[in-house]
Amino acid sequence: MTVKRTIATLAALLIFSTAIAEDAGIGWDTLSDGQREVLGQLEENWDTLPAERQRRLVRGAERWEGMSRKERKQAKGRFRAWRDLNNDRRELIRERAQIFKELSQEDQDRIRQNYRNYRKLNRDRRQQLKDRYRRMSPDQRKQLRDRLRQRPRPPSRD
Repeated sequence: MTVKRTIATLAALLIFSTAIAEDAGIGWDTLSDGQREVLGQLEENWDTLPAERQRRLVRGAERWEGMSRKERKQAKGRFRAWRDLNNDRRELIRERAQIFKELSQEDQDRIRQNYRNYRKLNRDRRQQLKDRYRRMSPDQRKQLRDRLRQRPRPPSRD
């Protein structure tokens, strides 16, 4: 019995120490020079950030390093626009993003394609569609969404 208990205790300690190590986060010194440069403003507080936040930031820094100058400029513009939104608007966007993530891949693809088609329209046509949608009652909007979901899809060109 003592041997079994010892083995069980050692196994529990091993599992526990692995969980702690995974939760410990990422040491500032383990980041590449490029990552430290991108995340430099966070250096003083890095150790206080939750491990998951550190991982997300490191992934973002890796993406940043792989971007072209043009892509970086676009990303800065998107970040500036996000930062300028009020908290209520940001929360609404987060909620909608979560709903989108929970949709089936087919529904996500359909929404992306509809958005691409919408962006191809000229500015006046897009404004007409926005105005028309705003004038609809909630019931009319729901009926429109239901009709759009049920319409047959053209064959994929892939």
